[in-house]
Amino acid sequence: MTNTDTTSDAALLTNFKGALAAATVSTHPFRHWTIDNVLPKPACDALVAWEAAAGEMAGDTGGRRETRNGARVFVEPGARARDQRLNEMAEVLDSAEARRAISAMCGADLDHTALRLELSLDTDGFWLEPHTDIGAKKLTLLVSLSTHADAEQWGTDLMTPDGVPAKRSSGRFNTGTLFVPGDDTWHGFAARPITGLRRGLIVNYVDSTWRATHELAFGPAS
Repeated sequence: MTNTDTTSDAALLTNFKGALAAATVSTHPFRHWTIDNVLPKPACDALVAWEAAAGEMAGDTGGRRETRNGARVFVEPGARARDQRLNEMAEVLDSAEARRAISAMCGADLDHTALRLELSLDTDGFWLEPHTDIGAKKLTLLVSLSTHADAEQWGTDLMTPDGVPAKRSSGRFNTGTLFVPGDDTWHGFAARPITGLRRGLIVNYVDSTWRATHELAFGPAS
């Protein structure tokens, strides 16, 4: 296991709770929180250094990530075993204290949920149709990890119920957009140039009905 540039779980948890405490809340077009410096630097370094295979990078997927299910990348047990920085990040996000801090901020019920961490790797041509994260997903946190000069414009589009982009979340490095999925949390990615690699971490807490258990950081919810 790689042990380069790691930090104690206690320090990582303190930093994460501090980022949550400093988050700003907005209600347009639906209730969401913007969080700066959401992930620890060692984890960011590991995620940026992650060398994906060509097939794991997505251009035009027809507006849906699931069209490429076999090529998607996750921080699952194998990734945690390979890199201690990713393991520490996952352990903190999976901790009862982090869950309590998130719940206190946004009201999400994260009891009996499992942690899902997807590394998104989007290239020019990528777009996402308007959709809501409902059902098994109990919380969504989208973290921008692009280092390109144009990355500020690559944030997720937050939309009205009729699919019209109303606000673009920040694409600034290590900025997170958090929301509790519901029938009003429409979002997507309107087609626009991606002059590089749009990299991000999609953090979800999912309930016991989630079937793709190989995607989970620590296995199914109990």
